Amino acid sequence: MTTEHPEVAALLDRSHRLGADRRLTNFAGGNTSAKPTLADPVTGEPRRVLVVKGSGGDLGSLTHAGLAYLDLDRVLALEALHAGGTHEDDLVELYGSCRFGDGGAVPSIDTPLHALLDAAHVDHLHPDAVIALATAADGEGLVRACYGGAVGWLDWRRPGFELGLALRELARSHPSMRAAVLGGHGLIAWADTGDECEARSLELVRRAEEHLAAHGRAEPLGEVVAGFEPLPAAERADEAASLGPVVRGLASTDRPVVGHFSDAPVVLDFLARSEAPRLVALGTSCPDHFLRTKVRPLLLDLPPSASFDQRVDRLRELHAAYRDGYAAYYREHAGPASPPMRGADPAVVLLPGVGMWSFGPDPRTARVAGEFYVNAVNVMRGAEAVSSYAPIPDAEKFRVEYWELEERKLRLRPAPPVLQGRVALVTGAGSGIGKATAERLAADGACVVLADLDVERAGKAAAVLGHDRALAVAGDVSSERDVVAMFRAAALRFGGVDIVVNNAGFAASAPLVDTTVADWDRLHAVLARGSFLVSREAARVMIAQGRGGDLVYVVSKNGVVAGPMNVAYGAAKADQAHQVRLLAAELGAHGIRVNGVNPDGVVRGSGIFTGEWLEQRAAAYDVEPDDLGRFYASRTLLGREVLPGHVADAVAVLVGGELSRTTGVLLPVDGGVAQAFLR
Repeated sequence: MTTEHPEVAALLDRSHRLGADRRLTNFAGGNTSAKPTLADPVTGEPRRVLVVKGSGGDLGSLTHAGLAYLDLDRVLALEALHAGGTHEDDLVELYGSCRFGDGGAVPSIDTPLHALLDAAHVDHLHPDAVIALATAADGEGLVRACYGGAVGWLDWRRPGFELGLALRELARSHPSMRAAVLGGHGLIAWADTGDECEARSLELVRRAEEHLAAHGRAEPLGEVVAGFEPLPAAERADEAASLGPVVRGLASTDRPVVGHFSDAPVVLDFLARSEAPRLVALGTSCPDHFLRTKVRPLLLDLPPSASFDQRVDRLRELHAAYRDGYAAYYREHAGPASPPMRGADPAVVLLPGVGMWSFGPDPRTARVAGEFYVNAVNVMRGAEAVSSYAPIPDAEKFRVEYWELEERKLRLRPAPPVLQGRVALVTGAGSGIGKATAERLAADGACVVLADLDVERAGKAAAVLGHDRALAVAGDVSSERDVVAMFRAAALRFGGVDIVVNNAGFAASAPLVDTTVADWDRLHAVLARGSFLVSREAARVMIAQGRGGDLVYVVSKNGVVAGPMNVAYGAAKADQAHQVRLLAAELGAHGIRVNGVNPDGVVRGSGIFTGEWLEQRAAAYDVEPDDLGRFYASRTLLGREVLPGHVADAVAVLVGGELSRTTGVLLPVDGGVAQAFLR
């Protein structure tokens, strides 16, 4: 609506510029607004309208659909209800009744900050430098020293109507004041024009940065602790990949999550400093920070020189203590009306010398949690440079974290896809059944690692799925080194693997007397040895995670039914089929389920039924190559052709959770071949 209005277009442009600068605000942080006069879509009469970034939107990528449109006079009328005793949380429900036209996006809880100020344009940002002042023990004095009387100060108050009223009172009592620092929270600036508002915001951030640089101590985070210095880059990557499955498994105790790793210099330097343990324990302060990072992260208190087993054991001890501490935090601050505890696992895990793992239900959420902790580190450094870091109390953090308004936002979210928080690795994923399987698992919410000999082909398939949740890796499954590298890449990118599909393969056909040793060895190297190598590495990762997992073999009807001129391929497929049974028997103790699918006649769209193999199989049955798919279908009980997507559907059923008590099964996907019935 009103997409062509120049003030709305200018608001979007301003938002994009501010959101693109991570010094000013992080992903989905802050909000901007304008108050144009627009024609009522029904009466045509002019109305004062508040156009403000809606709930959950991101300034840098804001679109018209992400703007909320509110009749300003109706919003201001809510003040009378508030004065009459209506609780400010209940007023939020009435924002919907204040919508102008179709209303646009859902209004955020920061709406009163924008509506109640008399100015036409407002920017509310979370700049690291300003929050450093806002979270310092003597923040009000520091703001005065930095800005003089040009910028006001408001003590911490949870976002909402009362904060908006307090801000308006401050602005009206100081008519020359055009900005304020919100204690523990951020910056808000206002002006008569959008350009003036943006310029003021940028100027205030610059002055805060200059103040910290001019007056701050050289080493605010303390001395570097011997042994906690950053490892060389290659070693950091190895350690992150090795520890990633352990850490991700711990962080997935309550619900599955995916990981994001960062070894940014600011993180590594922070973790090497003597004051890091004290500051980590204090937690984050700005609501946008701790809503994504949780109240505080988990910090490993061992140097990288400690043995791998020592660090794993200590991480498990610290994780148990973290969960106990979080449960105690909830019990201490929860009231009878508080929502249930949402989970006690950390969202951020800090590994000295190595870096930071951050976690979330999807890659973007995981990445953003890490980005916000980087902001928090910058804030701590700034506050410690000129004073001491003093975040808002845990009781106030709890009031925001378990605010009923936050709970309502969570309830409005759609149900998560069945594989959200899980990571799948599919071999031979560049084409055919593997590609279809990767697409199906991604559609069900999984992050997917597409492994293929042809990495360019796998890369194209991954690009379609989205580079944030799909990774293409090159590898030959018959090479132990390549297989280890595949799983290392998966662990470094997402923190581990939960679903592994052994699909890579090829086929060759010849009479027994014409089958060469080279043909036999090549087929068994890829199908039998390759599946063994992939499954062994998958088991190592899944056992380290401690959360179970799924191994699925794409076998074949040929592993069960004897056919002509097929001894090498059929024998290798039979090897795979028995691996399913053997590994199901062994890995069940770890909660790892091992199953297989037995396709047949997957000709159209197949990565195998091309060229020589197509001609060989057609010759074996004395049909034309173009008729082979129809021939296979004609001999089935259902008389219907099998396509790659049908096999992918079977894999999805096996790993989707509804068959949680099924392991060791070989599921036919062959249209019904009576000879292949298992008995």
